Amino acid sequence: MTSQRNAGPLVVGALLILFGILSLAGQIFRGFHFWDTFWPLMVIGVGAMFFVGMFAGGKSVSGLAIPGSIISTIGLMLFYQNLTDHWESWSYGWTVILMAVGLGIFIMGAYGGDEGQRKSGMGVMRVGLILFILFGGFFEMIFSAGERFGLRQVVFPIGLILLGLYLIVKRLRPSQPETIDSSTTNDLEN
Repeated sequence: MTSQRNAGPLVVGALLILFGILSLAGQIFRGFHFWDTFWPLMVIGVGAMFFVGMFAGGKSVSGLAIPGSIISTIGLMLFYQNLTDHWESWSYGWTVILMAVGLGIFIMGAYGGDEGQRKSGMGVMRVGLILFILFGGFFEMIFSAGERFGLRQVVFPIGLILLGLYLIVKRLRPSQPETIDSSTTNDLEN
């Protein structure tokens, strides 16, 4: 209980340090338009604070990994979009948030020692990745029609090909029969 009580000042202190560093950098690099470029770092910092709280609070608050992953991922998406001016990617960016939920569940399971949560998190990340490739391919083909040839015009078609190959190979691979461990059979016999 005391570790949870001490987590509040730790999180607030870390936030104050983060905002102080960002403010100082904004003053030092005045001609660079620091805030115009790096404002998403504040969102990433808020997401990171959930992880600070998780580590400070122990395994009982491992669920903080989920909002921490979501907020940090949104901050990373905003940072990418702000740097590249590729705001159209929000049309399929929600799938990245789904992957972030899966990552949070995975981290929560890994930190809390729950193998079931880890597997669930991997499953949610897998679904998010598949949707990212499908929707990203569709919307990038629409948005990049008529533009000069570049990396964006190649990444998603290759992703679609790889996703198709993955699904075919997964379907053709023979399924493994489930094995029953000896402790289960002993329980059934008794």
